[in-house]
Order: sequence, then structure tokens, then C-alpha cells
Amino acid sequence: MEFAKKRVALVDDDITSLALGKGIMADQYDVVTIPSGEKLFQFLGRVRPDLILLDVDMPVMNGYETLKKLNAQPEYQDIPVIFLTSMSDTANEIEGLNLGAVDYISKPFSPPLLLKRLELHLKVVSQQRELINYNNNLQEMVKARTKTILDMQNSVLKIVANLVESRDEITGGHVERTRRYLSILLDGLVKMGLYTNEIEGWNQEFFLQSSQLHDVGKISIPDKILLKPDRLTPEEFNEMKNHTLFGVRIIEAIQKETPESSFLSHAKILAGYHHEKWDGTGYPYGLKGLDIPLGGRLMAIADVYDALISARPYKKPFTHEEAAQIIIGGRGVQFDPDLTDVFIAVAHLFDQAAGKVRKGVFS
Repeated sequence: MEFAKKRVALVDDDITSLALGKGIMADQYDVVTIPSGEKLFQFLGRVRPDLILLDVDMPVMNGYETLKKLNAQPEYQDIPVIFLTSMSDTANEIEGLNLGAVDYISKPFSPPLLLKRLELHLKVVSQQRELINYNNNLQEMVKARTKTILDMQNSVLKIVANLVESRDEITGGHVERTRRYLSILLDGLVKMGLYTNEIEGWNQEFFLQSSQLHDVGKISIPDKILLKPDRLTPEEFNEMKNHTLFGVRIIEAIQKETPESSFLSHAKILAGYHHEKWDGTGYPYGLKGLDIPLGGRLMAIADVYDALISARPYKKPFTHEEAAQIIIGGRGVQFDPDLTDVFIAVAHLFDQAAGKVRKGVFS
């Protein structure tokens, strides 16, 4: 199998040098002779060389000016350039190397030296391109592997979330709906430029995935309480409150058996703090204001909105407008004032998302 010859562009205003250089290189390379820097760019518009031999001393556009123009165009910056010169001037050579030339070759040409320099520099270029291709392929492999892991992780999360919901038919679909509301709130938060320092380090995809575990602690709540069709007694409600603490313990147990994962850290916050209230009257810890982690404050709005618009055996569903007014009324009492303002700005999207989920449209 024959391999295509490497293409070398020889740029020189001296016809004799062009002929001599081509004669030396023609057996091993596909040589294109070009009489000026201006003509070089016309050639580059049609064909890309593997290497450019560029004379320094040319009229109109000398070698330095030609190289500067090459460097200014990203599509040509990776083509190696070797300067040709009949001058023996260290300062000029340093200038050329500083501009990005990979080497200097003196004229008149020494055929063995010229061929050896070309061989070495083209080998370096080939190795660099192989390394770039390898790195690109490696990055694609890492992306594919990461996606596989994320897909598996999300599948496990959905299975666990479905397991929780399978025990509580009354609140079916709650996990999917609250995840969508949380996504809307997070987008609004970013657009309004609020809490930027806190969310800067978040992997938002992990954060939203982790919301599927916010009620995982309900697995530990007895059926007689979880499935009760009537309002809970104060004693039963106190026991129901423990689902937050149970959720934290379950996620901590998972964390002990797995490498450190940011999505589990988010999940623990969402499970443990989504029933805290801004004024400190929430549970399980009775935290107040900014002491409540941001994830918990976000989840609180999504969770309450869904509870309000959902039917229960002991109540009819509120309309979107009624639910929105209740949340707005809890600004600075039950909910973070700033996050309530975000909710106000995106409330119409909550209504749209609720409608899509009710109709089974999940995209």
C-alpha cells in the first residue's frame, strides 16, 4: 500500500531557489512552489500543506510579515513554518523563532540537511496530531463512560423513588412533578443572579437528579400512617415528620458504601431540610433563615406547591392561582423571601409543568 506524500509549500521570490528546492525534495514530498507571501494565501485557500518553507527576504511581504499573518488566522496556526535565509544573523533568527517558526535553514541548500530537517519536523507534527487524536478519543471515551454512569445512577434513583411512591398511591407522581418545579426555580435563580456564590459549584444535573430522593425516608414510615386516608392526628403527624431524619440516615448509609458523590450530598440536604421554614418553625431541626441550606429552601417551595395543587382524600386540589397566592403569602414566614420572588417570576411555568405532567407529557 502506497502512502500519500506529505505536501510541502516552498515560498521564495527567487526562481533558482524554487527550482533547486523542488529538485531536492520532489522524490520524497509533494512540493508546491510559490513565488511570494501573497500567493501563499491564495494557495492556502485551496490546499493545505503539511509544512511551509518560507524565505525571509522577500519584497512586499517578507517572511516575518507572512508568518504574522499566518498566526493571525486560527486555521493556519498549526502548520509548521521553517524559515529559509541566506543571512547569518542571530538576532533575526531569534525574532523568527519568537514569531513561531520551528526552525531556520540556510541557503544555498544542503540537500541532506534540508531533507533531514523536513523529516524530523514532519515526524514531530505527525506525533502531535496522533496525540491530539488520542486525547480527543480519550475524552470521547470518558464522556461516553460518564454518561453511562449517570444513566445508571439516574435509573437507580428512579427505581428508589418509584419504590417510595409505590407505597404511597395518594401522592403518586409527586417526585417527577417536584423535580420539574425545582428545575424551573433553579433556572429562575440563575437568570435573576441570586445566590450565585452558593450555586456556582453545583452540578445542576446532579442536584436535580438528587431531588428524586427527597422523600426516601417515607420507606420507614408505617403503612397505617403513610396510607391513612384521613388527616393525621398530632401524634401520627409527629411520627410522619421523622421521614426527613430517616431519609438522611438512609442516604448517609449509601454514602458509606460508595465513593464521595455530590449528588448524594445534594440528596441528603433535600431529604433533611425540605420541611424547614424561614421563620424557624419547621422541622426536623427548627432552623431559621439562611441557616437552612439553599437546596432545602428551594425544595420547600416545590414540595408545598405540589401538595397544594394535588388532590387528597381530605381535600380537593387548589387551583394554580390559589396555590401561588398561598406561597406568596408565606414570603418571609415559611419561605425564603428571595426565592419567593423567583417563584413569582416563574409561577406561570409551574402551571405549565403541572399541566404537562398531569397529561403524561414528560418532555
